Amino acid sequence: MSSITDAKALVYDVEKKSQPSEDLEDNKLGLCTIDTSQGDEALKLVGAERKEQFSEEYNLRLRKKLDRVIPPLCAAVYFTQFLDKTSLNYASIMGLPIVGQKYNLVSLAFYLGFLVFEFPTLYISQKFRLAKYLGVNIVIWGALLMLHAATTSFGAFFALRFLLGMCESCVAPILILIISMFYKKNEQATRIACFYVMNGLTQVFGGFVAYGVSFSDGKRLPPFKIIYILLGGLAIIVGICVLIWLPDSPVHARILTKEERIAALERVRDDQGGTENKTIKKDQIMEALLDIRTWLIVLTTMLTSIPNGALTNFSNIIIKGFGYSSKQTLILSTPAGVLASATVIFCGWYSDKKGERMLPVVFALIPAIVGAAMLTGLNGKGQKGDLLFASYLIGTFASALSTIYAYNASNTSGHTKKVTVNAMTLVTFSIGNIIGTEIFQPKDAPAYIPGKVAILVILTVQIGVSFLLRWINIRLNRRKAKELSGLQARRGWSDAEVQRERERHAFADLTDKQNPFFVYTA
Repeated sequence: MSSITDAKALVYDVEKKSQPSEDLEDNKLGLCTIDTSQGDEALKLVGAERKEQFSEEYNLRLRKKLDRVIPPLCAAVYFTQFLDKTSLNYASIMGLPIVGQKYNLVSLAFYLGFLVFEFPTLYISQKFRLAKYLGVNIVIWGALLMLHAATTSFGAFFALRFLLGMCESCVAPILILIISMFYKKNEQATRIACFYVMNGLTQVFGGFVAYGVSFSDGKRLPPFKIIYILLGGLAIIVGICVLIWLPDSPVHARILTKEERIAALERVRDDQGGTENKTIKKDQIMEALLDIRTWLIVLTTMLTSIPNGALTNFSNIIIKGFGYSSKQTLILSTPAGVLASATVIFCGWYSDKKGERMLPVVFALIPAIVGAAMLTGLNGKGQKGDLLFASYLIGTFASALSTIYAYNASNTSGHTKKVTVNAMTLVTFSIGNIIGTEIFQPKDAPAYIPGKVAILVILTVQIGVSFLLRWINIRLNRRKAKELSGLQARRGWSDAEVQRERERHAFADLTDKQNPFFVYTA
């Protein structure tokens, strides 16, 4: 931070103190609490006020340059993660000797590791370069996945899945942070959808790979071991690519020139989302914990994750239970991935196009509720085709989590608060998935009716939570707009002076509640 910028901040604060009758209200609005020495790393490069302007054409070229690197690498990471996470699902019908309740426990182990390490890994990552920390974790989990081929014992599988969950727990929060640093609010949902769509595409890719491997005679290696070796090797390659090419933040992006790094920061300044800050701030942690929206996000993530944990590990078993062979199941499961991918892309596009976050969640839930109802109501009636179609429909709910990620990116400011909210979201994700692995009990096989009914009820409740979150954000925006209008009138500020203040707040590492210029996305 330059001494000139600090001096400006000091002069501004002295001027504020000369107006005691207005200080109380201004402090309430976050105007007397800016400490630029505690601001984002971005301040080192661009300062508290905008000094350079860039044309729309320049910014468009810059965004296209970012799009050629960041979304493809994020997609590769998520593709690898979801493929590795669901490898157990493929192995379950390819000769894996772990079955019954032990299979449930091995499924659960991944999410236990995820749960235990979520908060530590994110606060550790805040102290390091994000992309480098991510890349190291990917390489480690690739090696762990390959080690699955070296054992068939329950204890070893449980331990490896636990460690795999620990390594993969940092993925989504780091990708969300990187997207939120480089992209404007009306661009974030589409970019998050670009990597989240890999969940569906991995079902297609993984299904066909597993189908091909299933023809192995297993004399040298059982088919499930071949799967683990292939997927582990792929993860290591992706991890190396991340270490080399994925930028950590606009301030440290080696793929950009200095001028482009400045432009990247100025491009997102007015969104008030901030960039990166290495200081863990306790007041921001407390604000995250006391924000009702945080707990509603926790709830809606839980409601999404329980079905996810169930279907991620049991979808192939359910389809096989309709009366199909193992090889048929591997192929027939792939259209579900296509439909899920299409839903993610549509919801991401709609979310950015209309400036909405919660309505796309509802759009994703409705077909899934219909699918769950069909799976329950048509059970035992011999309608294999209808049940298969229902199993495709139920997968659309997964795109809801993509939009929840976008909600966090667009509606949370203050780096430590972002990290905390993302950690709570992903901790809840792991808890929900742990619960999900247990709702399909061996005693309920092959129909698993209690589990299907549970999914139906859970997704229905989530629609109500989504509308509540949307209403709260709209209400907060109205309150902020009223307060800001009153402040402008009281101070006699022109529109240009309001814009100056908005720029000063952008990289001060203020939370969304502390920053009077922050606007929520409903």
